Amino acid sequence: MPELPEVETVRRTLLPLVVGKTIERVKVHWEKMIQHPDVETFCERLKGKTIADIQRRGKFLIFQLDDVVLVSHLRMEGRYIYEKENAPFDRHTHIFFTFTDRTELRYRDVRKFGTMHLCDKGENIPPLLHIGIEPLDEQFTVSWLTDQLQRTKRKIKAVLLDQTIVAGLGNIYVDEVLFRSSIHPERLAATLTTQEVEALHEAIVETIREAIEKGGSTVRTYVNTQGKIGTFQTQLYVYGRVNKPCRRCGEPIVKTTVANRGTHYCKHCQT
Repeated sequence: MPELPEVETVRRTLLPLVVGKTIERVKVHWEKMIQHPDVETFCERLKGKTIADIQRRGKFLIFQLDDVVLVSHLRMEGRYIYEKENAPFDRHTHIFFTFTDRTELRYRDVRKFGTMHLCDKGENIPPLLHIGIEPLDEQFTVSWLTDQLQRTKRKIKAVLLDQTIVAGLGNIYVDEVLFRSSIHPERLAATLTTQEVEALHEAIVETIREAIEKGGSTVRTYVNTQGKIGTFQTQLYVYGRVNKPCRRCGEPIVKTTVANRGTHYCKHCQT
């Protein structure tokens, strides 16, 4: 699933392509992707609307139009493609936003897990109601993080995956920040020392910033709007490196399951 760095990269590559474009019509080939409202209303309400901006909240893209907001979740393999109206497309391309200048923004999703919500500006948008603090926001401080960890009896990996606490972190980057801060993924969050929370906070901020700079991580199928892969995967310490030597100590990276997610870590470096 694309995480914060990948979704942010998609946002940045989309901006110069579609901001200022006016939608002439919308076609939906897989209706289950439209969560709200019904498909007919979704298509009708977008006609004649101009994209003013694209924002991001956690792993969600937020298209700001004249008087409506389109919220898109890419899920596992969702991808936006910008093409001329008559350019060929494959069977995995499910939603078409045709602009008045005869170009199109297309949504392609092999697994069909992606979702879209269309709401009025100012309206509560269900998937965004309970999202936590962004890791690059000013509010994401060591003291705030300490308070969150002290409130729970859960393992640290489960806490960091919880989108109601920290927005945008997924399996890849949680494994990476825990390695960088030398914390075992099964540690109870409330047992972290002050020094460990400080190290964790620093690792989260630095890892997310570096990943955004590198265009995200292409571990399986992720590419940005322009079809380019991310390059941060070349800097991963543990994720996807099971049985390979740890970049710090040389011990083999192991894989287990924590919070129902495949979890990579180093037994020697993480305690």
